[in-house]
Amino acid sequence: MQNYWELAAVRALASGFANAELAISITLVNEQVPAKRRGLLYSIVQGGWPIGVFLASGVYLLTSSHGWRYVFIWGVVPIVAVIIGRFWVRESDRYLHIKEVREAVDADDQPRVQKLLERYPVDIDEVRKGTVRELFASPGTVRRHLSILTVVWLLYSTSWVATNVYITYWLTHSRGWSASGAAKLLLVAGGIGFFFYILGGFIGERYGRRSVLVVSGLLTGPLNLVLLFVHAHVAVAIVYFIVYQATNGTWSGAGYAYWAECFPTRVRGTAIGWLGSMFTGGLIIGSLLWTALVSVTSASVTWLIIAVGIGFAQGLSTLVLPKVAPGRELEEVVT
Repeated sequence: MQNYWELAAVRALASGFANAELAISITLVNEQVPAKRRGLLYSIVQGGWPIGVFLASGVYLLTSSHGWRYVFIWGVVPIVAVIIGRFWVRESDRYLHIKEVREAVDADDQPRVQKLLERYPVDIDEVRKGTVRELFASPGTVRRHLSILTVVWLLYSTSWVATNVYITYWLTHSRGWSASGAAKLLLVAGGIGFFFYILGGFIGERYGRRSVLVVSGLLTGPLNLVLLFVHAHVAVAIVYFIVYQATNGTWSGAGYAYWAECFPTRVRGTAIGWLGSMFTGGLIIGSLLWTALVSVTSASVTWLIIAVGIGFAQGLSTLVLPKVAPGRELEEVVT
């Protein structure tokens, strides 16, 4: 890579594939882990994200003096390890079952269909409709869940841009932090954040994943507002640390298991893929808003609109999230 546009193209492709595989991993892991510990176990898996960011930051601090190409070389090592490791990943039992059901239905093999239904319950009429039709064209629980989650996740990721993408810009331009000071704050918040992912998963098992999302969402806007009125470095660091955990740890620790529980197996992968694209769409909307606003007004006003305003909207939107009881089998929670 020799210029900005080549770097931008490579990063766009890398991010695109990374986000595409997220939908697969959310579906696959949630369909494989036991129902009674689904949220906690998935929160540990998702906790790999802050650990990865923490390690990547450490690699950057240790190797950046050698140039960015040298840093990128180190990034190839985990990618190769992941590619090799995936040869041992098996399909989920839920996926294989629904595949057999579809094949039996297509062959009109009723004895086989009935035998498969004894294993896991499946709505045969819905299987015949097809995934896309049920998600977008057929009135009912599935489409209602998808519509609500689409709005919530768009608002979440749009607000998330301010608190997680442009936070260094805001700290340096609005609060007088140095770039290295902001980087250290993010490093600490991300490193400790692993435990908040697990905390979100644990609390979600006891009180419901929806409850964790509601509390995390309702805290986001007010905490972002508080950041507008505190200036001391220690106060900013404490409040932002809580913001980081509410918008990452507890939210994601409970949220990704919740996604899977909102949809039956016959449409789960496609639905989660759609929601993943909505998350990316929110990042694009938030970035466009941030760029447009910061060019015509101050960083504080931009923060007020995106982090606070949209953050409050995100929190209120969680109040209409579907009520899904934790600890139940995947087909049971959406019927």
